Amino acid sequence: MENQTAAVFYDGKSSVRQEIGLFFDSKNESLHFISSDGEKHIWPIKEIIFEQRPTGLHLDFGTDLIQHISIDDNNFIATLHHFRKQNGLIGWYQNLIDLGSPTHWGIAVAILFFIGLCYVYAIPWVGEKSAALIPKEYDDKLGNSAWIENEYFMSIDSSKTKLLNTFAKQLNLKNTKNLKFTVVKSDEVNAFALPDGNIVVFTGIIKEMKNYDELVGLLGHEASHINNRHSMKMLCRSLSGYLFVSLILGDANGVMAVIGDNINSLQSLSFSREFERQADLEGLDILVANKVNPIGMSNLFKRLKTHNNSVAIPEFLSSHPITEDRITNIDSRLKANTFQNKENPKLKLLFQKIKQ
Repeated sequence: MENQTAAVFYDGKSSVRQEIGLFFDSKNESLHFISSDGEKHIWPIKEIIFEQRPTGLHLDFGTDLIQHISIDDNNFIATLHHFRKQNGLIGWYQNLIDLGSPTHWGIAVAILFFIGLCYVYAIPWVGEKSAALIPKEYDDKLGNSAWIENEYFMSIDSSKTKLLNTFAKQLNLKNTKNLKFTVVKSDEVNAFALPDGNIVVFTGIIKEMKNYDELVGLLGHEASHINNRHSMKMLCRSLSGYLFVSLILGDANGVMAVIGDNINSLQSLSFSREFERQADLEGLDILVANKVNPIGMSNLFKRLKTHNNSVAIPEFLSSHPITEDRITNIDSRLKANTFQNKENPKLKLLFQKIKQ
């Protein structure tokens, strides 16, 4: 073991390089050397910052005035390292640094992988569960804000809206809050539910329906989204992911903007596959509970499928189940059970008037 070596010293006042003889006093746990001006320096080991670089061992000492020593003598470096390790002077950070670049890259990849898993699986789950902590009154405020933002861009069919509300009153939608229904003039084959209980149905999807059981299935599906607070849960999932990324990147200034964006896009919200399946099955249950032919749910999806011009993508890449899978799930449920249906002349008449 070597206790002395040649090194390079920088006094912190200038960039002048000074060649010095460096001595390690293991008994007093310090480094000794004399600078070019003849001044004797003693650096206690405990007060030195050690940093191992490809160019050798670099030492920093001082607070206001940082002095620096670089050492390229491997034997001397090994002596210092051995002493510090034996005396517990190497912290976890230095141990981490000493592991070398390959290990550092491996740790970095592992951390990124862990963050990715949290972002994809853990954070959305936590965000969804956190919706239970939000008062249900906030659903009304959120839905009302979304309606105000979009009402100006919609052409409401007042007569059909009145008929649709009368149609819905004949049904038990298992709703946990008051529901209201709005018919909007649009060729878009779509419908959506806002968290305040407002269900919007476009005339485009009504035109495609052939029987009132399909309309009951649609209303049951959308009512299920409201009953289960799917909009709020999806909003919490979205915000939780953004907050997680903001925490990682140290930027949370855009949280309010994200909240606004989500409010403004609630009408086009893509629910998770789990939520869509739940709404499909509960919508089917509503058909059965009202003694309406449950085949209407399957027929509705089959008609929607013919108007879906988007490129087919695998389900695991989609934010909601592809229509074919939803039809299969519904048909399987229908085949596995026996249902009692009863023709409802009042619903049939109202449906015909809505179709006009």
